[in-house]
Amino acid sequence: MQISSRFTLAIHIFACIDTFGSEYKITSDFLAGSTNVNPVIIRKILGQLKGAGLIEVARGTGGTTVVRPLEEITFLDIYNAVECVEKGELFHFHENPSTSCPVGRNIHHILDDKLLQVQNALEKELAAITLADVKRDTEKYLSKEMN
Repeated sequence: MQISSRFTLAIHIFACIDTFGSEYKITSDFLAGSTNVNPVIIRKILGQLKGAGLIEVARGTGGTTVVRPLEEITFLDIYNAVECVEKGELFHFHENPSTSCPVGRNIHHILDDKLLQVQNALEKELAAITLADVKRDTEKYLSKEMN
């Protein structure tokens, strides 16, 4: 299992908005230059973040802004905005396990609680990290580069 790159791209986008937003108009082309990802993909992610109420995107003149303080936006917020998790379930169960097999017949009973426990742990950790943490680390690394 691997979380798609949309998640890390979204965090990268927020870091760029915060770092460069006062100096530059943050457009999909600008973000594509930093992420080295096609602007079409960036626009899709921006649309997902906008739909989740995390950013505003100005039409026409362009430009992207964050609508809430960074301390109030968690990795879980971003994950929920950009990851396509069906029915809120991280793990997709294989279809139609054999009912004629004792393992197949019981596999949901065996795994469902365990998989939910793993998902809850992941979500708890994602909720504990905010974009303010990313901002702090971004500033730390940028200051190292300046020295």
